Formats: sequence, C-alpha cells, structure tokens
Amino acid sequence: MSFTVAIVGRPNVGKSTLFNRIIGKRISIVDDKPGVTRDRIYGEAEWNGKRFTLIDTGGIEPTVKEKDIILNKIKQQVDFAIDNSDLILFVTDGKDGLTSTDLDIADILRKSGKTVILVVNKVDNFDSTKIDNEFYKLGFDDVIFVSAIHGLATGDLLDKITSYIIDSGLDNGEEEIVKVAVIGRPNVGKSSLVNAILGEERVIVSDVPGTTRDAIDSYLEVDGKKMLLIDTAGLKRKSKMSEDVEYYSMLRALSAVERADVALLVLDATEDISEQDKRIAGIAHEAGKAIIIVVNKWDLVEKDSYTADEFSKKIRDELNFIKYAPIVYISAKTGQRVGQILELINRVMENYTLRIKTSVLNEVIREATAVTEPPSIKGKKLKLYYASQVAVKPPTFCFFVNDINLFHFSYERYLENVLRKAFGFEGTPIVIKPKQRKGES
Repeated sequence: MSFTVAIVGRPNVGKSTLFNRIIGKRISIVDDKPGVTRDRIYGEAEWNGKRFTLIDTGGIEPTVKEKDIILNKIKQQVDFAIDNSDLILFVTDGKDGLTSTDLDIADILRKSGKTVILVVNKVDNFDSTKIDNEFYKLGFDDVIFVSAIHGLATGDLLDKITSYIIDSGLDNGEEEIVKVAVIGRPNVGKSSLVNAILGEERVIVSDVPGTTRDAIDSYLEVDGKKMLLIDTAGLKRKSKMSEDVEYYSMLRALSAVERADVALLVLDATEDISEQDKRIAGIAHEAGKAIIIVVNKWDLVEKDSYTADEFSKKIRDELNFIKYAPIVYISAKTGQRVGQILELINRVMENYTLRIKTSVLNEVIREATAVTEPPSIKGKKLKLYYASQVAVKPPTFCFFVNDINLFHFSYERYLENVLRKAFGFEGTPIVIKPKQRKGES
C-alpha cells in the first residue's frame, strides 16, 4: 500500500485548492461555498522520487447535529480518512486566524495519535509574528505557512511530507489497472453500486439527487487484478444547472469517461429510459469506451418469467447504438448479482484489448465478401484488398480499398456484424476505417 496523506480542516480553508496544487490537476471542485467537497477525493502525487496518495476531505464540523445528514456523513468520511492515513495535513486559515472549530479539530487529531503537519493557508506575508505565535499554540511540532492558491511554500510542505516516507515503494514498471467509470443520471444508485462493489461506504450515499458532485476514485483488487472505480456526479442537462458547481461536476463526469476503459451505465429499473440516459450512453459510446449496462433497483420491480426479457428488449430498442453492451440486472441495496459486474468487467476488457491476427482477420473478410459482395455505385465496384487491426481500446480495423467513397455505411455495418459474429467483441465498440490504397483513384 502507498503512503497515504489526508487533508482535513474546517470548511472553506482551502483544502481543495491545496489538494489541486499538490496533485497538479484540477481534480477537486474549488468553490467559495462551504461544504462543496463532501466525499474523499483520492489523487496520486510524486515529489523528489517519492510517491504518496493524497486524500481531500469534506470540512469537519465537530459539533454537527444528527439531523443534518450530509454534514454528519462528511464527519464520518473524515474520520475514516484519518483512520486510514499515515500522515495528516491539518489546514487552517491564516487570514481568519484560529477559531473554536480549529481548536476542536486539533483535539480530535491529537487523540488520533497520527502524525500531523499543521498547514496555515492563505498566508501572503510570511513575516507575521502574530500569525506565528497564534498557530504555534496548537502544540504541533510541524507548522508550515503556505499560500495554496499562489503556490507559495508548497515545495517546503512537500519536502516535509516526503521526509516521513521511509520507503516510497516507487516502481518504475507500469502496472495494468482497469479503470471503470460509473455513469448515469442523478439518483439511479451509482454511489450505492460503488459501495456494494467495494464492501465499504467509500462514497457518501443519500437519497438526495446530486449528492455526489466530484468524480471519486476507489482502488480494489479482484483475483489478483487491480481496478480503479470512478464514481461520478449524476449528469444533468445544462438547463437544470442552477449553480456553476453543477456545471463543473458534469465536466468531471465527462472527464471520468475519457480516462476510463469501461463505463458502467447505471439505469433505474423503476423508471423508463429517458433522453438523458441516451445522452449519457452516447458520451461513453462516442468516446470509444467498453460499456456494461447495469439495471439497478431490480428488487423493486414486480416480476414474472418474461420481465427481464421485456426490459432487455426495451433497452435494445431505446439504446440501439450500444447493442454490443451486455446487460446485468442488480440491486445495489441488497447486493443481488453485484458480483457478476466484476466478472463482466474482466470479460469486456478482454474484448476491449483483443488483437486479431492479420491472416485470420483476412480469411474472415474474404468469406464475408464472398457471401455478400461489396456494393457498386454508378457501375464502379468497391474492392477490399486486405484488412489489419491497427489499435485496441477499442479494437480498430483499417480496410484498404480502391475508393473510400464507395465504402457505404451499410456495408461497414455488415462488416462490423461479421467481426462480432466471428470474434465476439462483447461490450466493446468497433472502429472501422477505410483507407484508399496508394495508386488507386
């Protein structure tokens, strides 16, 4: 396991800004409204040859009332991050000075027994003895004054963090990790599904639509294979985004699809397939990702022996552009068939990365063109000379022809069906690219 550093502190002290500064990417949403970061956001950082995992957390309110479900959940997440970290960055606000909440958090951290670096953020004047004296009173040995938004003294902070890493475990070898994005419209049970797969409440689950705003990364290992689960904010139509933060959440979800290998498209079994479902499926399909359709809340549906078949037909009709995607019916709440998802991920990844020998590929194509000859337009006939696979993720095939203008989409669809019948390719899109052979015109 890598060395883990958790960022904690009260709301709006700049934890997410510091996280983004260290990671070097805008992963956490930064907004001046308290409570924007609500889940644990994970990122990998490296400094002077040493790697560590950084966790951004929601702001702590130690005296949170039980009736405030979200704030209470935030505290649970922060407590978990503290328990599972090797080092804690306790972030305070140098402009506001110490508050009673800071004092309460300091007590919590001292009781945890963990190593703590006190980070005084938003400090532009490093000669302020008033600030020095005030924050040193908390009694922590390591106190670093920074301005996360400007990057001032963050190098000193990274030096201090990495000084605690005895063995970085840095491995120059690239390790294959299957990246899985969990996508779908709000309130279909994406976070519940991630938690069911992980076996722990890594992501806050609530029945309030839109609870998850950031894309959350969670690592797991199944049968020796490592996976990265990315839980995303529910995609919303722009017309319904009343806050800028919702817009940036959608961008995070789109970004999660882009960096994933497999997209788990979560549908709600109790509702009809919507235009929003189609749009989200289209995002994954156009990005060339492997796709698994996960129908959640199946336990809430009254069923007979035909229900699943009828629902599958409806899905195939409504989402006919991803007919290659397998369908699994689950209940994240009860755990029903959740284990099948991991099996499906492994299966579609094999297809997503499958390479076909050129000789075998061309034998299949020769037989296909003999059964259904290439089309002719105005007396000129399409000739397929040979084909080769030029890429995976998704499988991409180049067909060398006499005239690309004769390569009609209907024949392209026929060739795709031939490839699927011959080689399977369940769960993955196929890209077919016609290329005019040199010397042809």
